[in-house]
Amino acid sequence: MATVYEIIQGLSQAAANAYDGALDENGEPLLAGLKREEGDPILDKRVMDGFNVSFYGNMMCLKYMSEVQLKEVYASGFESDVESQIAEVVKFLKKEYKKITGNSVSLTTEGEIDVHVENSSRIRSWVTAKMHYKVDGLNKDNAVAAEADTKPEDSFRKFLDEGGWDGKGGKRPKNDTRPKPSRD
Repeated sequence: MATVYEIIQGLSQAAANAYDGALDENGEPLLAGLKREEGDPILDKRVMDGFNVSFYGNMMCLKYMSEVQLKEVYASGFESDVESQIAEVVKFLKKEYKKITGNSVSLTTEGEIDVHVENSSRIRSWVTAKMHYKVDGLNKDNAVAAEADTKPEDSFRKFLDEGGWDGKGGKRPKNDTRPKPSRD
């Protein structure tokens, strides 16, 4: 059984291996399921897209970003197209994780996809989407507890009791030669 650190490190490395221009062990382009991999890189217009993963507790958040044209956005099934794009990325992550660690990982969808389309002009538009996945092998004990002890540490409490940054009521060091603040 892999540790939490090994699982997160393996998934992070799998995501890092998907950089633009990455090659596999045979010298062929590494296909991560992104739009930028389609077509000829020299003759076709390059599509800017990519993804990122972040972890919290026993969950992984996969964020996807891509350039889109408004005609794609207004076409029916746009959200499902973005969701299938994310599914391709997840398939790549699982395959790459297996190649890196020798173990398999299970990613279970939690909730619905969150898709946002923004534009900066009538020509430039982009989509940002995120989807949350439960990572098997990570348990809920890894989640940050909201009821955790939130009292300040003793050293910070002492700092605040001595007057903190404001200089009011606190002891000044011996080498402080500034004039004393007025107490108006």
